[in-house]
Amino acid sequence: MKFNYYIDTDSLYIDLTEKNSVESVEISAGVVVDYDENGNIVGIDIDNASKKINLSKLETHSLPLENISMIA
Repeated sequence: MKFNYYIDTDSLYIDLTEKNSVESVEISAGVVVDYDENGNIVGIDIDNASKKINLSKLETHSLPLENISMIA
């Protein structure tokens, strides 16, 4: 899973998998969910992210993080 924030557009894209998106559906104003060919969610795009969520804090709970990689 990857979190990508684009400051120039104030958008946050959450990559849930490496699969390609074949369909996108806006589920709420400025929130788009991308699906693969089997209907599985592959990503979530949030426009105006800084106005919708707190971008200064990221918490994880009970995730199996044995093979985590951190990129600074």
